[in-house]
Amino acid sequence: MKATGTGGMNFAKALLAAGAAVATAVQAAGPAGPAPVSVEVATAHTTKLAPHTWIPGSVVSRDDARIAGIVAGRVMWIAEVGQRVAAGGALARLDDTLVKLKVADLQAQVERAQAQAKLAQTQLDRYQNLAATKIYSPSQLDDARAQLEVAQHDVARLTAQLGQAKYENEQSQIRAPFPGVVAERFTQRGEYLQVGAPVVRLVNTVDVEARATAALAFATSVKPGQKAMLRVASEQLTGKVRAVVPVGDERSRQFEIRVAFSPPQWPVGTAVEVSVPTGAERSAVVVPRDAIVVRQSHSYVMRVAGNGTVERHEIESGSAVEDLVEIRSGVQAGDRLVVRGAELLEPGQPITIVDPRPAADRRPAKDVEG
Repeated sequence: MKATGTGGMNFAKALLAAGAAVATAVQAAGPAGPAPVSVEVATAHTTKLAPHTWIPGSVVSRDDARIAGIVAGRVMWIAEVGQRVAAGGALARLDDTLVKLKVADLQAQVERAQAQAKLAQTQLDRYQNLAATKIYSPSQLDDARAQLEVAQHDVARLTAQLGQAKYENEQSQIRAPFPGVVAERFTQRGEYLQVGAPVVRLVNTVDVEARATAALAFATSVKPGQKAMLRVASEQLTGKVRAVVPVGDERSRQFEIRVAFSPPQWPVGTAVEVSVPTGAERSAVVVPRDAIVVRQSHSYVMRVAGNGTVERHEIESGSAVEDLVEIRSGVQAGDRLVVRGAELLEPGQPITIVDPRPAADRRPAKDVEG
């Protein structure tokens, strides 16, 4: 029994010693730090920016026309409003009964004139062959030549009239000069259409662009080929200035700008806002919009430090275009900034960078809002 008691005491001492050793090791190692957070980063860079402003505009079609008839007639059929028509497709059909009768009559007249011309040619040939025999006088030969010329002129005149009648017959089918949608009808089936009267309004809903007017003060800053932003509510896309009309309105003191964009996702007539440059380009440091954490009283970014942690830097932002924002203070070109999860980080927190996005991966902006 003594042996057993002595062994138990030794075992208890051993347990106490082991526990003390573990506690000493833990104390020497110190408290465990937070695990690194996986983040995505992007690099701030310098680019050329121009201040810009937003002006109101509208989506317009480059092909929007009132299609008129060039012949008169009763309307037998007309396309429905909203109907899509291909280029060359029928928009309306007029009664062509009288035109067809006119074509048939002129065809007969042409054939008669051709027969008369053939007869006149035969008569002239006969006179010329017998001229040496003195059977016919010179005046008769002259008359034969004149009759042939008259007959030939009749053939030419009637052939031209026949061609015109055939053209009018073709135009009794009023066709679309470009693809589009019938937006409005100006006549109805059964009505009599006069020459030049509008039939339908045809609008190309695919080849569209934005039309806007800007103050003449900006005329020297807007150039064809420049990039221009367009937005409708929260939706935004990039277009290109197709044309600048260098003629200002005397009353409004504004000039017209046309901006092409693709795809044509907004209907004709949609109100849009168009960005136009208002000054010369300047160098600026820009960062992705996702890198900025906005709070009620300030904004900041989380900058990657050299020891694998992050630092908080309050910033002053400036103009913005697309997903890039100008930084006026707080960031330098070359700084690596967290663009995913920055709002959840604390200063000094360790990070692991995944899918870094260098400056070369981002397209520099050309125009920004001032």
